[in-house]
Amino acid sequence: MVAQKKSKASKFLSVPTRPVPIDRDRSVAGLLEKMEGAGFGARQLAEAHRIWLDMLDDNSTIYLCLSGNVITAGMRRLLSYVIKNRFVDVIVASGAVLYHDIHETLGREHYQAHPSMMDEDLAAASVTRLGDVLGNAEEYQEADEWIGSVVNQLDLTRSYSCREFLHLMGRELSEIAHEDGVLTSSYKSRIPVFCPDISGSELAIGLARVKFEKKIHVGFDLGQDTLDMTQINAKSRNSAMIACGSTSSQGMVNLTELSSYISRGNVRGHKYAISMSTDSVPLDQRTPSYGSNHTCTFGKLHKGATTAYVPCDPSIALPMIITALSQTAAKFMKGRKRPNFAFSGQTMTIDVP
Repeated sequence: MVAQKKSKASKFLSVPTRPVPIDRDRSVAGLLEKMEGAGFGARQLAEAHRIWLDMLDDNSTIYLCLSGNVITAGMRRLLSYVIKNRFVDVIVASGAVLYHDIHETLGREHYQAHPSMMDEDLAAASVTRLGDVLGNAEEYQEADEWIGSVVNQLDLTRSYSCREFLHLMGRELSEIAHEDGVLTSSYKSRIPVFCPDISGSELAIGLARVKFEKKIHVGFDLGQDTLDMTQINAKSRNSAMIACGSTSSQGMVNLTELSSYISRGNVRGHKYAISMSTDSVPLDQRTPSYGSNHTCTFGKLHKGATTAYVPCDPSIALPMIITALSQTAAKFMKGRKRPNFAFSGQTMTIDVP
């Protein structure tokens, strides 16, 4: 009997896809496990869950980068859950995300819109449209007023880093919160929150209002935020990044690659990275084409990094992944050596056991 000669293609065609079966397993984690054998977005979504578990198991410092309409889309409770359970260690969120988080944590709501609603009618009723979600413009103004009340309590003889200012807002909000959000959960869990675009977001309206009405001005020390991020990068064993929304949301984290020389640190890159976005990303920059340039999608990567690009709205991906984590992460959290942060005024310290 003549042995069959292997073709040149055989070394590549070794792992066939597995059609997702239909069964009675109602576990989201079980469904994602089955999806690992599929392709395209199904596989990437499943791999994102597995990679998040790897981050926890490997004692990585995990950055969660948020942008877009993740709060208005209804993700606040899910984000609060991962923060409280320390599935993440550092928050980098756009000003819009934090503003909407304040709005909802103050007990206000967002509402579903209908295509038949006309912009002219909404504007006449002081209703703001955010995609297919609505907000009460007068309630947003109450959030502006609340931000001004926090500024009114500050020591205006000195400047504040954005991280310190957001920490103080989380503290004040915790005392009156109807339900926890990103800022209150981060304050209670003692993890830092950074915002790269306060001046270009709705947060700036509250700052402008208190300056206009009460002549109160607060100065921000942006250099301190960069130093804080650089310190986190330098002291971490390895880093991991999860970006929800635009791929530009992790820009502040990527900046540590350039600022590391200040503390004479090494640029190691992320060992793990997940991006959930509807941004158009070239196929040669997505997993698993490891030889391509991933920088614009994931930031600086460690050699041999594990990545997943989920071509999906975060409001679809997050409920599935976080629900699955609630079913699978416990055993990885028991022995996790997570970074511990301490805050004293403008000073932030980090201890990595």
